[in-house]
Amino acid sequence: MKIAPQAKMDDGLLDVCIVGGVDPFKLFCMFPTIFSGRHLNIEEVEYFQAGRVRVETEHPLDVYADGEFVRQTPVEVGVERAALKVVTP
Repeated sequence: MKIAPQAKMDDGLLDVCIVGGVDPFKLFCMFPTIFSGRHLNIEEVEYFQAGRVRVETEHPLDVYADGEFVRQTPVEVGVERAALKVVTP
């Protein structure tokens, strides 16, 4: 799946994809576009890049990272450029 097709591991930016205000049937119909990255052209999809993102919600919501509970909102997330060394063949 290409949820964030413009993402680069070493650019120091978070890629954020938000889908909002979509009825369940349209969301179901949109799902196949994620495999090619075409979902970014859909009106209800907002995509942007930022060094830091703060998420605030009306009521506290659980936040998970890599499948593990981290905390509840509000939360601020950032990325440090080139902080992870990756070795590939």
